[in-house]
Amino acid sequence: MANEGDEKQRQLDQYRISLENTRLTTDQGVRVDDTDNSLRAGERGPTLLEDFHFREKIMRFDHERIPERVVHARGAGAYGRFQVYDGSLAEHTVADFLCDPSLVTPVFVRFSTVAGSRGSADTVRDARGFATKFYTRQGNYDLVGNNMPVFFIQDAVKFPDFVHSVKPEPHNEIPQAQSAHDTLWDFVQLQPESLHMMMWLMSDRAIPRSFRMMQGFGVHTFRLVNAQGRGTFVKFHWRPTLGTHSLVWDEVLRIQGNDPDFNRRDLWEAIERGAYPEWELGLQLVPEADEHKFDFDLLDATKLIPEEEVPLRMVGKLTLDRNPENFFAETEQVAFCTANIVPGIDFSNDPLLQGRNFSYLDTQLIRLGGPNFPQIPINRPVAPVHNDQRDGYHQHMIHQSHTSYSPNSISGGCPMPAIMSGQWDGVFQHYQERVDGKKIRKRSPSFADHYSQATLFWNSMSSWEKRHIVAAFRFELGHVERRAIKEKVVAHLVQIDRELAAQVAEGLGLRVPAASVANHGKYSPALSQANSPSDSIATRKIAILASDATEAGQLAPVREVLEGQGAICEVLAPHEGTVGTLTADRQLTAASSVLYDAVLLADGGALAASAHAVHFVREAFKHGKAICAVKDGRTLLDAAGLPSTEGVIGSDTAGETLAQRFVQAIAVHRHYGRDIDGVVA
Repeated sequence: MANEGDEKQRQLDQYRISLENTRLTTDQGVRVDDTDNSLRAGERGPTLLEDFHFREKIMRFDHERIPERVVHARGAGAYGRFQVYDGSLAEHTVADFLCDPSLVTPVFVRFSTVAGSRGSADTVRDARGFATKFYTRQGNYDLVGNNMPVFFIQDAVKFPDFVHSVKPEPHNEIPQAQSAHDTLWDFVQLQPESLHMMMWLMSDRAIPRSFRMMQGFGVHTFRLVNAQGRGTFVKFHWRPTLGTHSLVWDEVLRIQGNDPDFNRRDLWEAIERGAYPEWELGLQLVPEADEHKFDFDLLDATKLIPEEEVPLRMVGKLTLDRNPENFFAETEQVAFCTANIVPGIDFSNDPLLQGRNFSYLDTQLIRLGGPNFPQIPINRPVAPVHNDQRDGYHQHMIHQSHTSYSPNSISGGCPMPAIMSGQWDGVFQHYQERVDGKKIRKRSPSFADHYSQATLFWNSMSSWEKRHIVAAFRFELGHVERRAIKEKVVAHLVQIDRELAAQVAEGLGLRVPAASVANHGKYSPALSQANSPSDSIATRKIAILASDATEAGQLAPVREVLEGQGAICEVLAPHEGTVGTLTADRQLTAASSVLYDAVLLADGGALAASAHAVHFVREAFKHGKAICAVKDGRTLLDAAGLPSTEGVIGSDTAGETLAQRFVQAIAVHRHYGRDIDGVVA
């Protein structure tokens, strides 16, 4: 009997242990009540510093990787300048770089992928970071954004969970820099707040043609504050002057093998050529009196403000005109922080933004080795620095003051805060906002709608964009091993749009559940890349296929027009050196169509028997690129079996008319109307 009692006690102890293992605690063993909402003052109030669970969780997350960034590890950067237009923003802000058109503010911009390591490829399906450091006279201002206007989560306390889910799976470290796996989609099906961002991620926005042709967004709602202390809510947008363009998914897969550095090489080479990338800064301004006029919450980072409701006000231009001298010293050591703001710019109570303000400082402390990382040249402000911060790892400054405390009398009270000196000009003063509410872990009910804007995005897409989104969902979910996860994701897609869900489900062999919410029918044309400007071929790369029989003269009229409008032409031939009367830039067998935007066929007769040349042309056709055949070049079109359709041009005369037709075909970027699925590259 004693043995029976001992066995029952052992089983009871094991049950208690197993029960304890299911209970979430802090690193101190304190059980946690809620890990989905940070502690804030009221449902829409600011996040509180005393939230020890969030502080510990985000601190541990920030310190997971040594030495590379946990996220945004794969990046490229460049220096440039920003200048506001003549229409001053002084009515809204005291930030002088936004108010004085005569000021040229130096900047450093870093572009990046999010999920992959430093060794991953540039062209993976992913969001892209777009972080800008403004070296203003009032101090450094960091606008740390993405190429998508929304994010996966509403509260920063969920950021470690989201990133853990999208990173390679912990048991086998697979897959690298990809979202097509179980843990990410398990997170998505359990966190429907991520669905709007997932629609963007499944769209062509996740595979940009180049950093120079993608938009940037501040994501959050910030505040501008004027001299009278009046606040105006603001959303920041970067809009590329070259238009917003993307790659084709099949093209992406091939680029990763041909040139994993495709985007960073493109940025570097454009600046070296003097084809300086440019973006306009656009603002969406919302008076504080209108904070609650929308059918969503301005503090919700999973929502955007449709431009039809609040139009963009274009206020200035960013130009990147200088490459770094040393990748590590500059691009790798640059340290951004959303909390780096200047007078005239302030935060909202967006819980994702509030948490980022905690997180970034932690990240830099571990990544750059201590508190003096602002003294690294790439991070050093142009504004003078005077304070009582001392010592620490990697101290570069030689402080000569005999005091390092405030107040003091030995150093004449210096450096002294404005409240002591009485000199308030240019001083940062926090926006004064009344805050009331109980300390609570609870999200505002105004954050509860997770489907409406995902539907808005879907409704706004062109037919080819919708086809690509469906194909992306099929590809991603096709790599998910657990059927239950696929089914639950499809159940969410039904709430966005039944036709979307039906097309995805068909590819996965799943049943489509009934939709409980009908499509609201609203759309925003500004969200579609089909409406992006398509009137320039500047910096587009054109492959000229040539052979020993090619005469430079037969190409001259077309090539002169292309290069005259800023395109970059490269001659590809069966061998290097001289071909006909041209000089080959590279071997045809050492090149790939996926590295070019369009193809000019100069001598199809000699190349028609080349399997590589035929493949090159067929692959370019499959990816929707403009193809122009001059004279005998049409023989190669015939050998490739390509139909005469949109974007495919041929003529016996290489005159200006043909050149202009080719220019128009290239400017469209991609000819998505083709039945490209019928051609196997």
